[in-house]
Amino acid sequence: MATRPPLELPCWGRLREHHAAVVRRHLRELFTEDPQRARDLTFEAAGWRVDLSKHRITRDTIQLLVQLAEQCGLAARREAMFRGERINTTEFRPVLHIALRLPRSRSLIVGDQDVVPQVHQVLDRMADFATRVRLGAWKGFTGKRIRNIVNIGIGGSDLGPAMVYEALQFHADQNLRVRYVSNVDGSDLTLALRDLDPAATLFVVCSKTFTTLETMTNARSAREWLISQLGSESAIARHFVAVSTNQAAVREFGIAPENMFVFWDWVGGRYSVDSAIGLSVMIAIGPDAFREFLAGFHAMDEHFRSAPLQRNVPVLLGLLAVWYVNFFGCQTWAVVPYEHCLRRLPSYLQQLVMESNGKSVTLQGEAVSYATAPVVWGEPGTNGQHSFFQLLHQGTVLVPCDFIGFCEAQTPLQHHHDLLIANMLAQAEALAFGRTAEEVAARGVTAGLVPHRTFQGNRPSTILMAPKLTPRSLGALIALYEHAVFTQGVIWNINSFDQWGVELGKELADRIAPELGTNEEVQHDASTTQWILYYRERRARDGRAGKPPARAN
Repeated sequence: MATRPPLELPCWGRLREHHAAVVRRHLRELFTEDPQRARDLTFEAAGWRVDLSKHRITRDTIQLLVQLAEQCGLAARREAMFRGERINTTEFRPVLHIALRLPRSRSLIVGDQDVVPQVHQVLDRMADFATRVRLGAWKGFTGKRIRNIVNIGIGGSDLGPAMVYEALQFHADQNLRVRYVSNVDGSDLTLALRDLDPAATLFVVCSKTFTTLETMTNARSAREWLISQLGSESAIARHFVAVSTNQAAVREFGIAPENMFVFWDWVGGRYSVDSAIGLSVMIAIGPDAFREFLAGFHAMDEHFRSAPLQRNVPVLLGLLAVWYVNFFGCQTWAVVPYEHCLRRLPSYLQQLVMESNGKSVTLQGEAVSYATAPVVWGEPGTNGQHSFFQLLHQGTVLVPCDFIGFCEAQTPLQHHHDLLIANMLAQAEALAFGRTAEEVAARGVTAGLVPHRTFQGNRPSTILMAPKLTPRSLGALIALYEHAVFTQGVIWNINSFDQWGVELGKELADRIAPELGTNEEVQHDASTTQWILYYRERRARDGRAGKPPARAN
């Protein structure tokens, strides 16, 4: 693994020189010069077809970026992850989300233990429980069948399963209502519960430590709601299950140990949807579909591990991010799924990219001297076309885009789907090639309006398409982005698997929360102190004074 900053590697200088030449080239010119460009820059991986031809690159760009990956030791670091080495150096942990989707027949030894049997033991327990809920064998405290699933978590314990459930709604049991609660804002929980029958509701509380402030605040309020409605603490055992590692805290809450599903410290939150964190998803879509979901992940894992770097789709996507962030100065990246059910994918990828690579310190603890993760954002097409696409086409900033689509519709409304995909392809074409002033004038536009209706083009995008949105194709898509993020982290020489940046705010919130409900003196900066005093005053004036908020720990 390279320990030198990437800027000091020989290939970085060559890329800088290459960029100076490429930046002056237009995609119109690149396509005209190379009739085979679209064919040669389109790649296949785990059922996905990925077109990189509309990027501001040449074959030389790919060759230089691959050389950079080689000089940064990408292959060695990738193997270290797959072997279970402790590549999360600040927490001294392996990074083994890839083990969560290994087939039962495989083996992965970490220390002196094979983790694959452990993974499948949990998957089997999940499958048994999910089947009992789906068939009505698991009943609530009053004997009613479970019809409502409420997942309580935050971060990866919410964004992952919530996104996947939304994406796979057409594969889910329509007799079950599945909801996700994450925000400590009481509106989130209140709205989720207000039309549910408590006797038919099952809560899945997802917290590795079972101390997460937001999750446990919501879980305790849900517990109080259930007891108040059903009249007995004994109801907890039939209406709550846990995904955690803290058996003592789970038991204290009232959940029996046999209703706790474990995962391991080598599973990061944002990489955990294919672990027991996905229990709500498995209940919704069924164990067989969930195993197909895992198979999609594994297929992309195998591609990432074995494909040559110059044809390795996750590697190429990761290297393109480096190309745009570090050489073009791009600060954002748009993700636009042309599939309504993937509407939460941009939010999911925000955490995956920005929590993983939003770092300013190298693996060696030194300040970085280059940009790292871009800001990820987006909305589904075609909605985005009527909001932010104006900036993408004619704005002053360059924003690379990922367009994600499927050949088959999920509904009988095929003409809707044809129009949807036509829009996706049209937007990528318009961004790439634009419309010149001469072309606008030739259409009879008056001279005064020509500048307003000219499209510069040369705006880069990726098109990713699969035959259909299925559990398998979704698993492969998530793994594709996971490994692209890994690639970026290796190039930038940062730890993609810790998240210390979230800790300080949580620590200060834990300090401020009890201060809001007391009259004791506070010691913060002048602005924070002012707002605490203002909030106290309004809280007392509105008659909301009472005991201070409880700490999670």
